[in-house]
Amino acid sequence: MPPIPFDDYLRRFDYDERLAMKIGLEELLDSYAKGEIQLIDIRFREEHAAWSVGMGQHIPLNELPDRLNELDRAKTIVTMCPHYDRAEIARLFLTLQGYRSRYFTGGMLKLVDYLRGDNARDYLKRIGPLTGSSN
Repeated sequence: MPPIPFDDYLRRFDYDERLAMKIGLEELLDSYAKGEIQLIDIRFREEHAAWSVGMGQHIPLNELPDRLNELDRAKTIVTMCPHYDRAEIARLFLTLQGYRSRYFTGGMLKLVDYLRGDNARDYLKRIGPLTGSSN
C-alpha cells in the first residue's frame, strides 16, 4: 500500500478502524503461532537489554523510520511495548507508511504475566522452540 497522508487517515477514521488497529492477547498468540504477523518490540535499547519476552523482533521506536526494510510487507506488523502508548505511536506511523499494522493492547507486561508456567510450556509446544532459546 502507498503512504497515507495523516489528514486522509483521520478523515476515514471510524469505528471499524478503531477496532482494526488493536489486537488482544488471544488473537496475538494465535496469529503469531500461525506466522501471520511480525511482532515488533519498540522499546528503547536499554529496556530490551534489561529484559525481553523471547519472541518478536526488537526495533526501537526512534529507529523505526530507518529500519523499515526489516519489516515483512506480506504480514501484519504488530507493535508492542510494556503498556501500549509507544506501540500505538509505532502502529500509526507504520499505517501512514502503507503497512498493515496493529498494536498489542495488553502490552508486554500482560504477555509476560500470561506466559508463565504451564502457559509458557504449552505455547512453546504449539509454536516450536523460539530462536535463541535453550531446551
